[in-house]
Amino acid sequence: MMRTRPLKVALLGCGVVGSEVARIMTTHAADLTARIGAPVELAGVAVRRPSKVRAGIDPALVTTDATALVKRGDIDVVVEVIGGIEPARTLITTAFEHGASVVSANKALIAQDGAALHAAAEQHGRDLYYEAAVAGAIPLIRPLRESLAGDKVNRVLGIVNGTTNFILDKMDSTGAGYQEALDEATALGYAEADPTADVEGFDAAAKAAILAGIAFHTRVRLDDVYREGMTEVTAADFASAKRMGCTIKLLAICERAADGGSVTARVHPAMIPLSHPLASVREAYNAVFVEAEAAGQLMFYGPGAGGAPTASAVLGDLVAVCRNKLGESTGPGDSAYTQLPVSSMGEVVTRYHISLDVADKPGVLAQVATVFAEHGVSIDTVRQTGKDGEASLVVVTHRAPDAALSGTVAALRRLDTVRGVASIMRVEGE
Repeated sequence: MMRTRPLKVALLGCGVVGSEVARIMTTHAADLTARIGAPVELAGVAVRRPSKVRAGIDPALVTTDATALVKRGDIDVVVEVIGGIEPARTLITTAFEHGASVVSANKALIAQDGAALHAAAEQHGRDLYYEAAVAGAIPLIRPLRESLAGDKVNRVLGIVNGTTNFILDKMDSTGAGYQEALDEATALGYAEADPTADVEGFDAAAKAAILAGIAFHTRVRLDDVYREGMTEVTAADFASAKRMGCTIKLLAICERAADGGSVTARVHPAMIPLSHPLASVREAYNAVFVEAEAAGQLMFYGPGAGGAPTASAVLGDLVAVCRNKLGESTGPGDSAYTQLPVSSMGEVVTRYHISLDVADKPGVLAQVATVFAEHGVSIDTVRQTGKDGEASLVVVTHRAPDAALSGTVAALRRLDTVRGVASIMRVEGE
């Protein structure tokens, strides 16, 4: 039987995403009612600038007092799209205390304090959903948390930041340098005026923490994620990648150790073979490759950011939470029963592409090879070019621990014949 009394929704934030959430709630009201089993009503919108005109939103709903809004007691669901740590964290816990479930798109907060927020939701018998916090419109968290709940996920490998993928794609396809590609991304609205969170990997690292925690049923915080940005990637790196039949992507990689006793989470640029599905992800799109024991290899692809795509994920969560509310139940909560330790980056085993500037004289290659051997790093291929006393030496290794490679590079820098280390890049996806 259809319930006639509406479920009331409070919206915290009415920017690019929030305004789309409000629009969809209005334009798709009849469909949402049919899917949920009750009408949903926008009961209040908390903003910082109340004087701004917001099309389709009754000005009487707008308030600057977000705390009073979540404390009202008649609010069924709070949708938080303001971002940041505070006041979002306090507003979410206050919402739980006053009877509301929460839908959030706040990756930074969930990555940092997800465990505490889940505990607060459980304490008060409320839901905390955050599909929109990772990869925009792409259904990813729910498949990991629910569809693969009976399986064992071993690896999650993905492009989870559209800005960086756009920049790297332009560098690859046009030969542009980093700054030129960044300028184009900024002009098109893909990059913020301050792109640090994207290009230095902070955004992707927060998403990696969330994905690793869900995939491996363990606690992974933002501080546990190794992070390396992509500002040092050059046209020369792409040229080397092409010679290897690869391209370069900024990847979020979450892995379970071979013995199952630990996990790792990391974000960094990497070369991947052109044959890998992620290599064909272009422009500002996102894609995540999941490897599970029974299901095998799965790939999730689509727009990873933007008002409408992110709002789509928010509304999906809103429907689920409202259904739970009507059924007087809650959905899946935090699952960290494995309590696996998070290993350091030094324990990660992968292949490497190292470009060295060296003296062009006999014996240099032998010296370099000796250093690699002394540190237990096996060389796969070597390419050397040079003239006029200077040369470039490109070494591709077999799989080795990151700590061993770090020791190798430090020793190489001490050789008189090595002028400098031009670049170091990991090789993934094989």
